[in-house]
Parts: sequence; structure tokens; C-alpha cells
Amino acid sequence: MTTPLRRRQLLACLAAPGLLGTGLHAAAQARAAFPARAVTLVVPFTPGSGSDTIARLIGPHLAAKWGQPVVVDNKPGASGAMGAQAVARAEPDGHTLLMAINTHTMTPAVQASQPYDAARDFAAVAKLAEANFVLAVNPALPVQDVASLVALAKGRPGKLNYATPGNGTPHHLAMELFKADQGVFVVHVPYRGIANATTDLISGQVDMMFGSVPSLRTQIQAGRVKALAVTGEKRSDLLPAVRTFREQGFPAMDAVDAWYAVLAPARTPADLVQRLNRDFVEAMNRADVQAELAKQGLRVSTGTPAQMGALINTDIARWKGVVKRAGITAD
Repeated sequence: MTTPLRRRQLLACLAAPGLLGTGLHAAAQARAAFPARAVTLVVPFTPGSGSDTIARLIGPHLAAKWGQPVVVDNKPGASGAMGAQAVARAEPDGHTLLMAINTHTMTPAVQASQPYDAARDFAAVAKLAEANFVLAVNPALPVQDVASLVALAKGRPGKLNYATPGNGTPHHLAMELFKADQGVFVVHVPYRGIANATTDLISGQVDMMFGSVPSLRTQIQAGRVKALAVTGEKRSDLLPAVRTFREQGFPAMDAVDAWYAVLAPARTPADLVQRLNRDFVEAMNRADVQAELAKQGLRVSTGTPAQMGALINTDIARWKGVVKRAGITAD
């Protein structure tokens, strides 16, 4: 004899497949309908930054493909954390995306606490581009390349110094990685911003600094500072005569290359992530987009979601190690 409780259990089991199917069907419909409204590209920095430039350049192409507006929303603050937090809390439906840069993996190492996890709270969609950093020195410093700088630093431990636009910046972490890789002691001189740091590099108040190629190109070409090497696997199109660290036998510095990527909130469906990847990569590979970005010192470099996710995890681990060894704290 079937009891009332047993009857309810049987009915629940019979109903479950239908309910499951309905849920899966609804989720599939939601993904198929993407985008159902405007898509927001959250740029965690000010207008004119590299990620902002990319977003505004490819936005119209994505809008044309999707048949929906693409809105660029600048949310600067806390080294990109404010914009990242907004995306981490957004619905995982593809309509709110983060235009991230490599500081996304540095901030967790420098800041004691964050309202999100830089890896777990995001789904990597695609790498979009990269940009070289350059190691520049005052022209009076008696060095010609990276090897001679290392030799000079080892011969004068604690006598040379380097400028950065502040504690915990990419410029700071880049030099600390270089110091650790080569076993040299160079004194850190933090400034409030890149302009003052560059001014003192030119005047000889400091000996060297890392900076983005666009920020130092004019001074390098004018001979006011001397470029020793650029980061990354390829030379910068803006400074084609300057050899890479890798060419000079220092491959560890490839890690300093700035990258730009698009991330979605965690739990975004995998098939939607793949679709977003295809659409962003297609937009980035347009000849007109590549030509315009090249003028800004940005080189298109794309890949799969899995590759981008692996890069994020590798970088987080690397920068945490650098920060711990150097005892770096944010300003």
C-alpha cells in the first residue's frame, strides 16, 4: 500500500526531469537571446587609458554585430578595484564585462584585502592586447645595455636608485622583479605620479626607471633619457631599435609586459564565454583596429578563455611572490 508520503516522493521524482528540462531550456533561451539589451564595458580607469582606448575602438564593431548598444562605463578608483568589484557583482549574463589590465593581478598582492577575488570571481573571456614597458636610464649613467647595468649595480650595491610613480605600481613591481632576478640592490625612490619621476630621471636625480613606452618615447627619442631594453617577446613598434630583455638574455622580464583583457562575472555560462571570445577576437583582428592601436603602442594579442585564465593565475602567484620578498605595501 502506498502511503501519502511515499506518493508525494514518487510524484516529486516524476516531476523533477520536467522541471530540470524547463530550467535548462530557460537558461539556453537566455544565452541564445544575448544580447537582450545594451552591453556595458566597464573600464576601471579614466578616459584615455589603454583599456578605455580599446573599449571605445571596438565598441562600435561589437554593437553592429550584436544589434545592441555597447556602453563604455569608466569606473576609476582604488587601482582598478572599484570597476572590478562592480563587474564581480553583476549578473553573469554577458551584459556587464570588465576591460581589465595586468594590474588586476597585481592589486591582490599589494592590497591587504579586496571585496572580490581576482581569479575566482571572474570568468576569463579573452586577452586583447599587450604593450611593452621600457627600462630607461639617465644618459650620464655609464651603461649601454642590461648586462652592463647589472654589472654596475653589483659593483655599487645600494648606490644606484630608481624612480616609480608610487609604491605598489606596475613600475615598482617591474623593478623589484628585475632586482630579484639579477640579485642586485637598487634603492627605490617613489614619487606621486609619473611626471615628477620622469623629470628627476632627466635631471639625474635618479638613475633609472621602468615606464610604458608611450610615456617615455618622446624623452627617449630626444636623447634626454636612454632606453636599455623593452619587455615582451617582441620589440615595440614605437621604439623598433631598442632590443627586448629576452634578446639580451633576460627572459624573466617578459612578465612585465602590460596586457589587456576582457573578463565576465564568474558563473557566466561557458558557451556564452566562448561566443564573447569569438566576437571580441574578431573585432580585435580587424586591420583598422590593429592600425589604430599600434599608434598608441598597443599590439593586438588574442587567445582562448583558458589561456587568459591561466595567465591570470600565473601572474597572481608571481606578483604575490615579488611583493612578499620586497615587502611592498600600497601608498
